[in-house]
Amino acid sequence: MGRSRLTPEREAELFDAVLDLLREVGYDALTMDAVAARTHSSKATLYRQWQGKPQLVARALRHCKPVSTADVDTGSLRGDFAELVRRADDEGQMEKDAALMRGLGMAIHSHPDLHQALREVLLDPEVSGLNTMLRRGIDRGEIAADCPALEFIPHLLVGAYVARQLIEDRCADAAYLSDYLDAVVFPALGV
Repeated sequence: MGRSRLTPEREAELFDAVLDLLREVGYDALTMDAVAARTHSSKATLYRQWQGKPQLVARALRHCKPVSTADVDTGSLRGDFAELVRRADDEGQMEKDAALMRGLGMAIHSHPDLHQALREVLLDPEVSGLNTMLRRGIDRGEIAADCPALEFIPHLLVGAYVARQLIEDRCADAAYLSDYLDAVVFPALGV
């Protein structure tokens, strides 16, 4: 990202506008011109801050999810996951995020630059934070260090979001995720 000349408040306004536009028109129809018009910015400012649409979208998504898995440490693995679910369910954000992520999930197939930006800005840091949470669980003796499920936990968690929408046509809410953790993730980890 280029040097920030934007205030945090202005940056937040831009990110909110990007996400609103994404929800309205989808990734393919989202243009830097539309973002500039919506936010009363110049395209030059947008490109100076974020090299292009993929980076701007990834940063906007990161902004709307300011709490990372790495930021949660309640002293127990169950507590950490419960806290993540609680924070994710803030003001119906899960449902809004689910619709947005479904749309982006389709877009990454035809836009490798978007896929790369999302990996760098969203996925890799979250998987790293999740691995930190799991390591703490190992250090506390909650999980066996040689548990074969450890490498698949990110896949299980992503699957919880995707599968419910596909199978039941409902987004994964806090109650569903809590039940999923109890029935699938914790038993897989031997917790």
